[in-house]
Amino acid sequence: MASYSVNKAAVKRCRELIESGKVVLESDWGDAQPDADAQNTFLDRHDWDDYAAWHLGLTDDASDETKARHAFAFGDFDRVHRSALIACVYRASQWRHKKVELAAHRLLQELDKAHPRPD
Repeated sequence: MASYSVNKAAVKRCRELIESGKVVLESDWGDAQPDADAQNTFLDRHDWDDYAAWHLGLTDDASDETKARHAFAFGDFDRVHRSALIACVYRASQWRHKKVELAAHRLLQELDKAHPRPD
């Protein structure tokens, strides 16, 4: 089983997006997440550091500058999706990647605090 490190640059990027209001509070992450074509288009226009900053996990044994190196996407290359953070928490906890799980959970709590559900 792969092991992951928390991508601190991605945590920072996510926080900045939350603070600036670049969030989607209601989405189906299965439909909203960037597919392979969207990822390739992003990589055509950006460098690997920009791509990495959208992924909370870095695969420990994967080569740099490969998609396999990057895991636990939290947004659509423009905004943070609340549903993506929930998916990160779920997937990381399911496979016992505790550090990634906790990072995603903290970011989800920060998002919910910054953008509370209207009553």
